[in-house]
Amino acid sequence: MSPAKGFDEQGKLLTPDELEAALRAIGAERYHDRHPFHHLLHGGKLGKGQVQAWALNRYCYQSAVPRKDAALMSRVEDRELRREWRHRIEDHDGGFTGEEGGIERWLVLTTGLGIDRDYVISMKGALPATRFAVEAYVRFVRENTLVEAVASSLTELFAPTIHRERIVGMLENYDFIDDSVMQYFSRRLDQATNDADFALAYIKQHARTPEQQAGCLDALRFKCNVLWSQLDALYFAYVDPGFIPPGAFVPEGAGASILSAKFASLRTR
Repeated sequence: MSPAKGFDEQGKLLTPDELEAALRAIGAERYHDRHPFHHLLHGGKLGKGQVQAWALNRYCYQSAVPRKDAALMSRVEDRELRREWRHRIEDHDGGFTGEEGGIERWLVLTTGLGIDRDYVISMKGALPATRFAVEAYVRFVRENTLVEAVASSLTELFAPTIHRERIVGMLENYDFIDDSVMQYFSRRLDQATNDADFALAYIKQHARTPEQQAGCLDALRFKCNVLWSQLDALYFAYVDPGFIPPGAFVPEGAGASILSAKFASLRTR
């Protein structure tokens, strides 16, 4: 029985360390590094068109992160918490000194993969499920309690591991990937760790009732579902059965999934 499950059944107040253990158990069970699409991506089992589809759709999530953080900050009366959280927006949007942020580094990746920059930014080719999942995350942070909003960011506890796997796996397995397009992940190794440490400490201090702790655990489950559902959509559209929705990105060239053609043939029947 996982700590998180035991908590739900007993409804007791956990110590801060027990709460952390319950949160980490959720990540071990539900984080999207376990998804089959990631195993294919990191293992070099995808064609270039499928990698393009992943990067294009993931841009929707990257571009929503600062909006999510701005929504959280708009509700915070504690000036010190606002000061701490503010750098997250700069990390993604870029700093006032002109330093590029994570969104720009992601666009370096998509451009390096051969996708038109304006097309990526428009998000016109994104899967409908991707857009729904991303907006659900922004809404969750805007509408739920502050501790739940902070807890939803705790997937960052598990992000450095997947970033390291991605850097090694993609550089080793794809001849169309090089160091110049992987800078987003290298930079996030430290950023995600620092952000996660702060958010975890905040939750352990401010989730003071069984109800608040349960809300934090559910918030992390929700966020894991947001990430997992995006990969479900990618797998369904670009791996198996290969049904690409109308208007979504269709890979071209030798690296494209032949399954997109299968869906095209079904439309003509």
